[in-house]
Amino acid sequence: MIEIISLLVLGAVAGVLAGLLGIGGGAVIVPALVWIFHSVEKIPEQHLMHIAIGTSLATIVVTSMTSIWAHHKRGAVQWPVVAQLAPGIVIGALLGAVVADFLSSETLRIVFGVFLVLLSIEMTFGKKPAPHRQLPNRIATGGVGVVIGTISSLVGIGGGSLTVPFLAFCNVALRNAVATSAACGFPIAVSGAVGFIATGWNAENLPEYSLGYIYLPAFLFIALISMLTAPLGAKLAHTLPTQVLKKFFGVFLACVGIKMLLG
Repeated sequence: MIEIISLLVLGAVAGVLAGLLGIGGGAVIVPALVWIFHSVEKIPEQHLMHIAIGTSLATIVVTSMTSIWAHHKRGAVQWPVVAQLAPGIVIGALLGAVVADFLSSETLRIVFGVFLVLLSIEMTFGKKPAPHRQLPNRIATGGVGVVIGTISSLVGIGGGSLTVPFLAFCNVALRNAVATSAACGFPIAVSGAVGFIATGWNAENLPEYSLGYIYLPAFLFIALISMLTAPLGAKLAHTLPTQVLKKFFGVFLACVGIKMLLG
């Protein structure tokens, strides 16, 4: 029962964050799943990070769909930008899953911890882009998509922490950047989840009810509630001071990242 309640609370928080800050919730889902899995002792240590990351990506598939619809109704998603980024994102997300399969759970934990610390610095101290910058050409934008997809899949996030700063750097308004990032999170999550299913298909000692590196009970409970709370986050993104919230959240991510690095 404690595990179920923890997963439902996690889903609610992840859903709000996905809509509010466009980060997909993975930055919270992965460390929270590691903590939950350690507590219930169902997941072998050798697969702990792989399953946390794979399950996170699977939940983001659902979260991103509800978040996309909420942002789209407000006309905030810039679909031409999504079309330019999506092909590279798909390639990168599949590549990230393959790379993760070659890394140990311990190495993935360190990679994730470093990523969170860097992300917290960007969210807390990131500067506004120069006013003359615009989106690069289609090929260059596709290349950026590959980088975003690879890193996002490798650490189990929806890519918003990378996509939003990139779009803001190219002078896309913050609320449009958040909405467009949410739309980009869908191909990242789908491709990444498929990749983690494939790479974990023949892995040994996986827990019961696993689909590759995706732990289905955790996926179902988190997805169930996050699809209800993501629209709330999207609504709040159009009313709350997101820049202030990002700084507070950045400090929180720094604490989580340091904790991950310390084991």
